[in-house]
Amino acid sequence: MSGRMMGSTLQRLRKRDAPLPAQLIIKDLGEIHSRLLDHRPIIQGETRYFIKEFEEKRGLRELKVLEKLKSMVAETNNQTLPSCQEAMHDSLNRALQTLETANHMFCRLQQREQEGTELSGLKLKTNEIKNEAQIELFKKEQEHYQAEVDDEHRKAMEHLKEQYTEMEKDLSRCVSF
Repeated sequence: MSGRMMGSTLQRLRKRDAPLPAQLIIKDLGEIHSRLLDHRPIIQGETRYFIKEFEEKRGLRELKVLEKLKSMVAETNNQTLPSCQEAMHDSLNRALQTLETANHMFCRLQQREQEGTELSGLKLKTNEIKNEAQIELFKKEQEHYQAEVDDEHRKAMEHLKEQYTEMEKDLSRCVSF
């Protein structure tokens, strides 16, 4: 019995799983609808084609730009760079010559200044010695003049003392009268 029951249950399930005519019609309508109204696969295909074409053209444009850059670099290396190097070399040589001339002139000026400083130092030393000699002479003259003035002053004081002494004597004579 159990074997029979199982067999009949399987038959019932198979009958249920079998598509009904209405289900088949709905399925067909869905396929027709998707073919007529759903354009996603076509749009995706066109988009892929457009992207592929764009990338190819972009790659060609980039290739052309790279080729132009390559030719510009080659031209720069072959023509512009050597002329620039030559011009720079000439300019640097002229600048170096100018600097060497200026350095030579500076050395000469420095040497002249040093010689002038040495001469000035000798002249200062000589003038200092002369000035010291003149100061000593001036001091001696001043001492001599001071001695003369002191002597004259002493004599004048003595003369005035004598004169005042005589005047006191005369005054004391006059007072006694």
